[in-house]
Amino acid sequence: MGRPEAVTLADADGSMHAQAAEAIASRLERVVLGQRSAIRETLAALLARGHILLEGVPGTAKTLLVRSLALALGATFRRIQFTPDLMPSDITGVSVLGADGSFRFRPGPLFGDLILADEINRAPAKTQAALLEAMQERSVTVDGTSHALSRDFTVFATQNPVEFEGTYPLPEAELDRFLVKISLGYPDDAVEQAILVRVLEGFEADEPASFGIEPIGGDPLGALRSAARRVRVEPALLGYIASIVRATRSAPTITLGASPRASVALLKVSQATALLDGRVFVTPDDIKALAAPVLRHRIVVAPELELEGVSADDAIRAVMERIEVPRQ
Repeated sequence: MGRPEAVTLADADGSMHAQAAEAIASRLERVVLGQRSAIRETLAALLARGHILLEGVPGTAKTLLVRSLALALGATFRRIQFTPDLMPSDITGVSVLGADGSFRFRPGPLFGDLILADEINRAPAKTQAALLEAMQERSVTVDGTSHALSRDFTVFATQNPVEFEGTYPLPEAELDRFLVKISLGYPDDAVEQAILVRVLEGFEADEPASFGIEPIGGDPLGALRSAARRVRVEPALLGYIASIVRATRSAPTITLGASPRASVALLKVSQATALLDGRVFVTPDDIKALAAPVLRHRIVVAPELELEGVSADDAIRAVMERIEVPRQ
């Protein structure tokens, strides 16, 4: 029996879904100023059903981005402050004894749609392992019983790139579960002034009512995720994705290359990005633009080069330059 043909997205459907995605993005851009690239990468990863690692110094709108996204989608938002004394049961939930003498499950904060794991690298290994199960299985196990999480369950984990005291480095297995790693930098002068103007107009980061975000309505996330999976990818581009990921395993600048999970991630997020652009097909430029967000947390740069200032993004660019780009 031959392989079933994939059902691809029609042009008209692609345009319709692109408009829906743009409606979400425009709502976010009115609140999270100066972070258009991060917003698009976050949306693409969300449409690809991936978890997202947000890295940036404090005050660069990481929490604001996730909270605003939840408002736009009408999704349940949960924020968990990760600390060294956080236990697995603090996030998964516990079984409690009821008045009738029987035990019932009390869900923890993981039982939401968009979960902000703030400063994830401050949690001990056991708690990170519990989160890892939830991210991979989309369920949690308490007292031997499995409990399914929300259909839209997505983890947005934040970490500070410059503060290491009291932190636990994320193991490679956990990092590999994040579809993308998105960096949020400082805004430029014009954007920073625009932020101050918004504050004068009444904006408060801890008061969602001041964001001015109206929910899209319906089930936009479910429809967009389904559409993204039907974006067409030519066989030559599948080979291009595989070549990029495989090249990270033999590059002299990299001591740990990316796993096959990275190939799947790059494929899915490229499809979602094409949809955001209103296209029903992936281009080589989609793949090139997303290689760094998908791979930067999955590779390890040679220590001697890292000391010389070579970053993961530098190493990825060097790999990309050696891979032939397919002709369209």
